[in-house]
Amino acid sequence: MLFRLLAVGDVVGDPGLDYLERHLRSLKKLKDVHFTVVNGENASGVGITPKQAQFILDAGCDVITLGNHTWNKLQIADFLDENPYILRPGNYTSRVPGKGWGVYDGPRGLRVGVMNLIGRTEMDANFDNPFTVADKALKEAQAEVWFVDFHAEATSEKGAMGFYLDGRVQGMWGTHTHVPTADAQILPKGTGFVSDLGMTGPAVSVLGIPPHQAINRFLGGLPARYEAAPGPCKLNAVLFTVDTESKQCVSIERVDIQD
Repeated sequence: MLFRLLAVGDVVGDPGLDYLERHLRSLKKLKDVHFTVVNGENASGVGITPKQAQFILDAGCDVITLGNHTWNKLQIADFLDENPYILRPGNYTSRVPGKGWGVYDGPRGLRVGVMNLIGRTEMDANFDNPFTVADKALKEAQAEVWFVDFHAEATSEKGAMGFYLDGRVQGMWGTHTHVPTADAQILPKGTGFVSDLGMTGPAVSVLGIPPHQAINRFLGGLPARYEAAPGPCKLNAVLFTVDTESKQCVSIERVDIQD
């Protein structure tokens, strides 16, 4: 069977949420998608609330992944424990709520593993080693196919993780930078890889916020609460097609739409 998974880039603010709701189901139908993973850690700009998480799931998402802004909205803590369809990075300390990987039902009884990890380069270094945590997840949870959202800043760390997991997972993508990369490829042992999905939200922006706010920051102006930029939106995503018999990715393509 050819199994198709759509990975959607970081949803930013209300514009990103609305755009996702308007376009995700039709995109899934167009591409005959079986399973969808959406990064939602910026649904509130920084962080995500239970209401926003449920909104993303209702929009057609199967599993939500998060990142370094997981705890900016602390009310998400109980939701992480109660709902198995939202993951926080698995290499956070084990003392925090939620879990970093799960196994879910796919078509024809296929067991789909999804893992969420966070990088340590140019990020908060108070994380466990994502490479060894990935080993632990693959050993502990039994799935027929595996997919990984690696929320990281450095393309070098993402690339290293891709080759480290090559042949052991069927797809790995990066999130966090909100900038889509042009390096979608199938690695030598059959893992589909892309350094960063990009984002879902305001297209005329700097990572989703109005350009003047980003400029103000770099000019040393007074800090201000970030807000989502107005105007047209976009959705950045990557489609992974996996042969479930050979356990290899056979196709990977960018699926970007914009107003």
